[in-house]
Amino acid sequence: MNNFVAIDFETANEKRSSVCSVGIVIVRDGEIADSFYSLIRPLPNYYARFCQEVHGLSRCDTDDAPEFPEVWADAQRKIHEYFPFIEDGEVPFVAHNKAFDENCLKAVFAAYEIAYPDYEFECTLLQSRKVWQEGHHNLDIIARYCGYDLTNHHHALADAEACAWIAISIL
Repeated sequence: MNNFVAIDFETANEKRSSVCSVGIVIVRDGEIADSFYSLIRPLPNYYARFCQEVHGLSRCDTDDAPEFPEVWADAQRKIHEYFPFIEDGEVPFVAHNKAFDENCLKAVFAAYEIAYPDYEFECTLLQSRKVWQEGHHNLDIIARYCGYDLTNHHHALADAEACAWIAISIL
């Protein structure tokens, strides 16, 4: 896989639609080409303590942030700068634990009643379990195995960049 988009969401609460930040790293021809990050006003707009403890975001950070449809349109424009002839859904997304990020994307599309383009997702977590059968497979640990030092874990862009490094190494 030489062309893909690594993606990571952080959520405000237990609802998968409550995405409060997104990080995207565009990989073209096996190299990191660009990135995109945005805060998002979550839906529903409240923060669970557990989520705040994980990523450090709160309503203070996102009350003035754009809603998901605006952020996603900006992200798609960025992706299309590098893949201009590819329709939505044709460039695969890669996530570490794709079940979480893919379900977030589906949930927030549904919450805003936007037709979901049936994006293809690959999972670096599942692949890392094939490559390294023993031990833990947390994003920071696997990133380190692949030569990436994830110092800002649970920041959506840092996590997306770590995922991109992993995918370049093992997918």
